[in-house]
Amino acid sequence: MKSDIPVPEIGESVSSGILAAWLKEDGSSVSEGEEIFELETDKATLGVPSPSSGVLHHGAAEGDEVEVGQVVGQIDSDGAAAKAPTPSAEPESTADTKKPAEPVASPPPEPEPADAPAAAASIKSPAPADQLSPAARRVVEDHGLNASTIKGTGPGGRITKADAEKAARGQSGGGSGSSGSMPAALSAPAMPTNERQRREPLSNLRKRIAENLVYSRQSSAHVTTFNEVDMSAVMGIRAKYKETFTDQHGVRLGFMSFFVKAAQIALQEFPAVNGYLDGSDVLFNDYVNVGVALSSEKGLLTPVLKDVAMMSFADVEKQIIDFSERANKRRLKPDEMVGATFTISNGGVFGSLLSTPIPSPPQTAVMGMHSIQKRPVAIGDEVQIRPMMYLALTYDHRMIDGREAVLFLGRIKAQIEDPTRLLLGL
Repeated sequence: MKSDIPVPEIGESVSSGILAAWLKEDGSSVSEGEEIFELETDKATLGVPSPSSGVLHHGAAEGDEVEVGQVVGQIDSDGAAAKAPTPSAEPESTADTKKPAEPVASPPPEPEPADAPAAAASIKSPAPADQLSPAARRVVEDHGLNASTIKGTGPGGRITKADAEKAARGQSGGGSGSSGSMPAALSAPAMPTNERQRREPLSNLRKRIAENLVYSRQSSAHVTTFNEVDMSAVMGIRAKYKETFTDQHGVRLGFMSFFVKAAQIALQEFPAVNGYLDGSDVLFNDYVNVGVALSSEKGLLTPVLKDVAMMSFADVEKQIIDFSERANKRRLKPDEMVGATFTISNGGVFGSLLSTPIPSPPQTAVMGMHSIQKRPVAIGDEVQIRPMMYLALTYDHRMIDGREAVLFLGRIKAQIEDPTRLLLGL
């Protein structure tokens, strides 16, 4: 019995994606629940499990754009047992009664007219239909391209959507191409490669990140303000209660929960930082959703903590750990990657001392945390060695004044340096 492999529902905000890679070969045996292909959207890359056990048959190629519900292959549950047996030698009696097949004469090829137009050569051998992915075929048809002149970079020379868009841009003199192509600001002259170089196409996720960040830089008036935070008090709380916290909640008490909760309180006091521009209007959010930038095998992902005001420190830590584990297993859902009203990026885990992060549209601001370093600081009339962290707030100056930005960052600093106020909601 054969069962279809449909593209699963992956979130309300996503209707299609790219079949990035088959994880199992065509004709191989798979088990129910075993990941068989990767689906790449503009927000995340997901591993899709097999709906049943049996022999896998591919129905779509790597690089194809596929829609939710579309069948991309089949599982033959009887396939392993239904393999054709090796044919045995026929009985002599049967062989004797068979007559050899008479050869069928094929008609001679018709001569080509001498006056055939030279242009015929370019249209006589178009690329076979199976060499075009569905998404590439749409681009070819929309732009009136000659598919036989497009060099395919997909498996077996298959023409992908990116190949067709590149050809379309070349035909239009380097224009922006279709809506799925890279923005003009990211385009660069094609560079020749040598034997010590390799060329790989950008993933759909990386293209989307690039487009968002370039759009953010081009459409906003970004300014970054800095402050530094004494981490002594927070580090003291963690050292004192880390074992009790872990025993009670099953997770480690990290720094991020302090900053997420401090940001929540500051965002409620400075609503402009939690809102965004919508044309000539300002849209204020009466809730706080914090995006937390995480590093994964697929690159930087920013899942969103929803309604942070309703979350405890333990809730924040558990959710971040869950996001991190599922990010590496390609289990994050696209709906978990959208809806942030503010983002926190912690480059300090990689040793970054200072940076200027870029807000992701439509967000107005993003805060960067950095590495903790012991530095001499003035405490009253004395110089003491304290664990210090630089904080950076990049914001859209069209909506937020410098005064608000400085006070916002100062509010976070005050809560981190005196965590009792944070824990008591003061």
